Amino acid sequence: MTSLFTPRTPRVVAAGKLHRRRDRDRSGQFLAEGPQAVREALRRPGTVLELFGTADGLRRHADLAAAAAAAAVPVSPVTDEALAGLAETVRPQGVVAVCARVDAPLADVLAARPALVAVLVDVRDPGNAGTILRTADAAGADAVVFAGAAVDPYNGKCVRASAGSLFHGALARAADPAAAVADLRAAGLVIRAATGRGDTDLHRLGGALARPTAWVFGSEAHGLPADLLAAADERVRVPLYGAAESLNLAAAAAVCLYASAAARHAPVPR
Repeated sequence: MTSLFTPRTPRVVAAGKLHRRRDRDRSGQFLAEGPQAVREALRRPGTVLELFGTADGLRRHADLAAAAAAAAVPVSPVTDEALAGLAETVRPQGVVAVCARVDAPLADVLAARPALVAVLVDVRDPGNAGTILRTADAAGADAVVFAGAAVDPYNGKCVRASAGSLFHGALARAADPAAAVADLRAAGLVIRAATGRGDTDLHRLGGALARPTAWVFGSEAHGLPADLLAAADERVRVPLYGAAESLNLAAAAAVCLYASAAARHAPVPR
């Protein structure tokens, strides 16, 4: 019978260090928790480096263990205590994968000629960032760019909030938001800054939203900095028809991205 890895097993200890950003940055690895994230990671060849699971977790998710084994990914059975140390949720679902980072240089992303991109500038909340990753994926966006002081896309809460979408589209990180915006414009995308004080009403853009677009979203607390607002081709507001003061960042991003998606996929008049 195969012995179970414990919290003191060196590979478990090494994986547990990936809860810290400095260790993720140093190793180029991160953790994906739960069957949904693991399943989507396994569908991206070369992403999953090791699969940890409790006896019950590997039994309940035998398809994941089989897919990992078929891809020559080590499947390591662990004790409940070891899995609890690798997971961040209160009730872990029995499987956690060690994954290789999936981001690419922005130049490589732009070489693929994306038509719809979401840019997160200084977005700190991992739940919002992960939700926008999921929404961008659902809306058919080609890429998401984490710019400036944005949260680490491999933060555990961000990975979980993306519900597997982290492993689908292109992901890039850019230290300088202004330079990233300039590169996006040079690649032929219209720069549309989402802001509650925008001079352009989203619902009046109509078919113009079908043009290749980079939507730029700012932090929850401070919005976009003045230089990026000034650099945008359009400063767009989502109209509020009720009494709410504003929209949550993830909700506003969903409205903007789906407006572009609707314009891109609108049927051609005959």
